[in-house]
This record gives sequence, C-alpha cells and structure tokens, in this order.
Amino acid sequence: MMKIYDVGIIGGGPAGLSAALVLGRARRSVLLLDEGKPRNRVTREAHGFLTRDGIAPAEFRRIAAEQLGRYPSIELVEERAEGVSGDDGRFEITSAQGNVYRVRKLLFATGKRDLPLEISGLSEIYGKSAFVCPFCDGWELRDKPLVLIAAGERALHMAKLLTGWTDQTILCSNGPSGLNATERDELGRHRIPLWEAPIRQIESAGGQVERVLLEDGTSVSCEGIFFAPKLEPGSELPRSIGCEMTEAGTVIVSDDFGRTRVPGVFSAGDAATEMHQAIRAASMGSAAAAGIHMELVNEAWNRLA
Repeated sequence: MMKIYDVGIIGGGPAGLSAALVLGRARRSVLLLDEGKPRNRVTREAHGFLTRDGIAPAEFRRIAAEQLGRYPSIELVEERAEGVSGDDGRFEITSAQGNVYRVRKLLFATGKRDLPLEISGLSEIYGKSAFVCPFCDGWELRDKPLVLIAAGERALHMAKLLTGWTDQTILCSNGPSGLNATERDELGRHRIPLWEAPIRQIESAGGQVERVLLEDGTSVSCEGIFFAPKLEPGSELPRSIGCEMTEAGTVIVSDDFGRTRVPGVFSAGDAATEMHQAIRAASMGSAAAAGIHMELVNEAWNRLA
C-alpha cells in the first residue's frame, strides 16, 4: 500500500526546513518536496540569522539537510510539486516527475519568486551589489553612496529606512515617482535627490555597480543599489486547493500557527508574509510545525475518547 505521511511540506527554504526539523523531532513522518531553486541562490551570503550570519545560502541548505538526516522519519525529495488535491487527512501531492504522495496535513512553504528584472544591467549585480532588503545587506553597504530604485509609497518608506545605514542615498524612480509635493519636500529636507528619468542602463564590473545611466543623459555614480522587487507567488498550489491569497500573492493565514481557512492546510515563511527575512521564515515554519503536531495529537486523542 502507498505510504501515508503525517505531513507534506512543499518548499525547502528556511520555513520548510525548520518545520521539518520540529516535526521530525516530534516523531512525525514528514515528506519535504523542493525543486532546488531557492530565491536567494543569486546572493553570496545570507545575513541576520543568528549563528549563521554571512553563510552562503547553499551551505545553509547543506547543513540543514545534514541535520535533518539524523531523523529517520524525515524524507527530503528534490522534485517540484505540480498538483495538490484532497481534503484534511487525505491529501495527495503530485510531482512534476509523475510521483504521487499521500499526506494527512499540508504545509505550503513555497515562498515568493522574482519576476524578470526589466532594468538593463540589474540582473548582473543582483545579490552582489544590488539588494532588496537593507536589514539583510545594509551593513555591507554602510556609509556608501547608494541608489534607491523605487516609486510611490515604497520609495519614501525605503528612503527613510536607508538613513539607518547611509546619508548618501539618491532616489531614482525609473519614471514618474508618484510622490506628491509634500513627499518631495520631505525628501529635499533630508537631502535625498530625486531623479525621475527612466533608467537606460546600470553599468558594473565583476558584479560591482559603478553607475546608473538615465535616459536624459544623467550619470549617477554609486557603490550599491537597493530596489523594490516585483514578486509573484512561488506557487499557485495554495490557491488551487482553496487558500485565500492577497493581491500580492501572499497566503492568508488565520493565526500564529499558519493555519489557512482550508482545514488541514498551513502556510509559513515568505509564502505567508511580506516581511522577507530568513530568520522570520524559519520561526514561522517552527510555529506551523507545532500547530500541525497539535492538530494530529488532538485528532488521535479524540479518536480514542
């Protein structure tokens, strides 16, 4: 007969790996499916994760797999989940390779995915000298001249945020900024120049940005870039089984344990939040694992009542 796992985890980032660890230690049978293409594979180092600050993402995953290997009830499978069906206690996961797995509970830790970078030259420096999160990479660019590529509310928010790391920020909105007169004056009072001309090209050497060239001929020298990424859900599988999602593609959860409104289905990590930090994702995965374990415990308890 086909094996039935207690929990199926889709996604092998910090959230999925952390959940697998907690569940394995709780003696749960766990299937973790991941296609091996993490979003942070473009960066050289991951930061802000206590005891692992500055670790290469691939090394982080290697250590995680090694530690999970100590628990015989955890099975890691490098396959892409392509379909999910069923309901609480009787879910099926179908992989792109055609394999079918049966699980009692589902955890979506599928993260987010970057849309193609439309600015010429940005992909060459993404993860090297261009980043999206100052908390993750601001320390390495402290006190340096930076370009912020953003528009609208996100532009003002990120401009304020970056003042914690440098007082040399130039805002390039790559077209109309969407800022009103009051917001423009606010930038001016804090000596943050605003350039609204479209960006023609980002010039770099060996992954290190040198300047941002605008369509109006302006050349903006800098040593680092932060930009507002355009994201999409890492997977549409949560939606396919009935999970509610925000316009930004974030799975809506109803409590701190990552429960969705679909019985037996949980979500954690970047898939379920717009605050994208590895350590936060790991904590969400740990909490979701605890919630899943308690659901399984209560179900078994009540069957014997």
